[in-house]
Formats: sequence, structure tokens, C-alpha cells
Amino acid sequence: MARAHHHRHLLVAVFLLLHFSSLASAKPPQQEKQRPLPTFDEAPEFRNGEGCDRNDTIHVAMTLDAAYLRGSVAGILSVLRHAACPENVVFHLLLGPSRRADLHRAVLSTFPYLSLHLHTFDPDLVRPMISFSVRRALDQPLNYARIYLADLLPRSVTRVIYLDSDLILVDDIAKLWSIPLSPFILGAPEYCHANFTKYFTPRFWSNPAFRRTFTGRRTPCYFNTGVMVIDVEGWRAQGITHQLEAWMRVQKRTRIYELGSLPPFLLVFAGNVKAVEHKWNQHGLGGDNQEGRCRNLHPGAVSLLHWSGKGKPWLRLDDGRPCPLDSLWAPYDLFRSPLFLDDFN
Repeated sequence: MARAHHHRHLLVAVFLLLHFSSLASAKPPQQEKQRPLPTFDEAPEFRNGEGCDRNDTIHVAMTLDAAYLRGSVAGILSVLRHAACPENVVFHLLLGPSRRADLHRAVLSTFPYLSLHLHTFDPDLVRPMISFSVRRALDQPLNYARIYLADLLPRSVTRVIYLDSDLILVDDIAKLWSIPLSPFILGAPEYCHANFTKYFTPRFWSNPAFRRTFTGRRTPCYFNTGVMVIDVEGWRAQGITHQLEAWMRVQKRTRIYELGSLPPFLLVFAGNVKAVEHKWNQHGLGGDNQEGRCRNLHPGAVSLLHWSGKGKPWLRLDDGRPCPLDSLWAPYDLFRSPLFLDDFN
């Protein structure tokens, strides 16, 4: 009996020795190496034409991150290239704390003359309120930064144009800036032919209290939040950020929609939007949110091309499988191909 007891103690001792030896020899987990940011050719310097008043400032806000950096650079270039008074355009770039210095350096090295302000967005501010949606990219906290524009921008900014990072302008942004907003807080192209009911779940429409959300408004219409002209003062005065957050909290308790940051905007603004000409958002060029198939332009004039949807032009061009309209985006791509750089190293 004593021998068996001694044998058990010996086995335990050997086990403990092997266990702690493996812990001592195990290497600490290495952090995943960050992929280097793309590099870009320097953009030309854009100067004001005759008749420009430097006091007529145009404020443009965009988000900035590693995944969409190439799209952001193309978007900035397109704004400057087609502006009659490019020096009047001030860019406000919203970005998270991760890689802030690297992203700032990438933009400044590409646009040394750019009027630029960086605004750091805290992802933890919105992360607890985000519900999963039909596409992972729509669930990223930075996709919700537009909700907090009025908090992030300085008080001196009373109006701003918000632009997504997957679009290009082919017209003077001053024309979009000058649209009269009053008495509305938000201006955007509306698409009243779209089936508005599909943006919310049957659970939403079966609830009388939810349905009454749109009572007293004009007929609610879908609009895309990738291009918006915003009265920042009016936004602050009416507490729009808190209204949007309230709907996000409802969504966490009761699933009333499937898409990311769009439905809260529809709930707060649909039926109360200053209608802007459709040419200012030829959207959907990235296809749907699942497959991203090629699409054609909507009929009519074009001032802005928007690759909303899963398919992004820079990814399709790199894969060698571009859609026909991606060729319209390519001239604004300042990306330096690594293969091209290798020829000179």
C-alpha cells in the first residue's frame, strides 16, 4: 500500500515537472504583424482659379483607415482636381487611435499642400451599441463615426459635407456645398422608388409604436449616407447624435433592421431630408452586400460615382477582374505598385 502511495506521488511530481517545463519553454504569443500601408505618388499642387474668395471655406469630412486608405486618397484627389477653388477645401479626416501617425504621414506625403485636420474617434464609444449586419465591413466602429461628426468637429464648423471613402467626384464640390438646406438638417439624394419597408424587419413594422416613427413626415424615402450635406449647428441643437444612439440601443434589444449604420439615419431623417439631385450620388457601383457584382450607371447626369456595396474598384483592379465602370476610378488611383518600385531598387 505504501509502495502504491509512493508511486502516485512520483507520477504527480513528474507531471508537474513536465507541465512547468513546457510553460517555461513556451514562447509568448507574438502579435500579428501589421501590414505596411500602401504608398502613393505625390499629388500635384492644386491652386485656386480667378475669382476665388479664400473666406469661402468648404468643409469635407471622410473616414480614414488602412483598409480604405487607397479609396480615401482617390476621393481626396478627385475633389481637388475638379474644384474651381481647391485651396478653399478643408478636409476633416476621422480615424481611430490605431496607426494614427502612419495614416497621417501617408496622407501628408501624398498631399503636402492639403488643408487637413485629423479627428480621433474612440471606437469604444460605439462598440457596445453595434449589432451584427449583413457584411462585416458594415460592423466596424469607424463606419459609425459619421454619427459623431457634430462632436468631433470644432464649433467653428457649422456645415460639412460627409463623403464615403469609396467614391470620386467628377464635378465641382462647391455646387454641392451651396445647396440651400434650411429648414432641413440633412441634404442627400433620395430614392423614393426603392422599397422602403425592406430596410426594416417584420418585427419593426408589426409594432405600432415603431410604425408611428414616420407619422407627420413626408413619405419616407431611402437615401444613402455616403454623401450628406449636414447643418452641424442644427444637428447639435436637436440632439441628433442621441437620437441615433437611441435607435441603436433599441436594435440591441429588438432586432429591427439588418444593415449597419444606415437604418438609424433612416429612422431619424427619412421623410425629412432636403432632396439633392441624384447626380450627386450615383451609388451601388460596388454591387450588393453579398456578391459585389458589376452594375451600370443609373440614367441621368453624373457628378459623383460611388462604389457602395461589396465590390471596391481597387480590389477588383488588383485581382485583374475589374468591372467596366472601375476604369472611371482608375485615373484617380495614386497607388504605387510594389512591382514598379522593385524595378528601381
